[in-house]
Amino acid sequence: MIGQMGSFEYPSASIDEPLDCYLHGYVSSRIMNLARNCPEGQGLPICVATSKVDGLILSLTPNSHSYNYRSAILHGYASLVTDEEEKLWAMKLITNSVLEDRWDHSRVPPDRAEMQSTVILKVKIVGGSGKIRDGGVSDERKDSDNEQVTKTVWTGVIPVWETLGAPIPSGDSQVAAIPEYISSFIAQKNSQNQALAEGAVKVQLPPEEQH
Repeated sequence: MIGQMGSFEYPSASIDEPLDCYLHGYVSSRIMNLARNCPEGQGLPICVATSKVDGLILSLTPNSHSYNYRSAILHGYASLVTDEEEKLWAMKLITNSVLEDRWDHSRVPPDRAEMQSTVILKVKIVGGSGKIRDGGVSDERKDSDNEQVTKTVWTGVIPVWETLGAPIPSGDSQVAAIPEYISSFIAQKNSQNQALAEGAVKVQLPPEEQH
């Protein structure tokens, strides 16, 4: 599902302030029906999980192979957003989380049929946890001290990042040029993703190579 953190009551709230999780879905999907059938005032108990891989950790032994990653789990209670103003706000929030400023560069607002077929779940967060693995290879001493192994097995990190490709126009649009807000978003996102993946390695140079 597509989702985004935000606060309708305090739109300028940052990530270190209380936020709700808004989820976008189709009106007849199972999770929407479960939330709709919950007793009023309770909400649907829900767990939201997400993860992002930043690198492949290639160690001396298969048992020590790993990933660099970022992950988070949220626990809360989900209810359907029935206020139309909040629903439109959440739809804009989620749309712009996919591509910045896309909402204002598309045909909006949604028509009545689109509003009726779309459901927004608002998850009130009651708990959560996050986990990050970064850094380089971590081998056991019995392997890292074994020259026969270290001289024959390559170790290191292969950074992994999502890359947005060149836009391919549809046959319906009569706009030939790629809008600047799209091309600049792609360039910025690709640069950010690469920097995050490579920065997660945090290679520690030997003392003689440090400056």
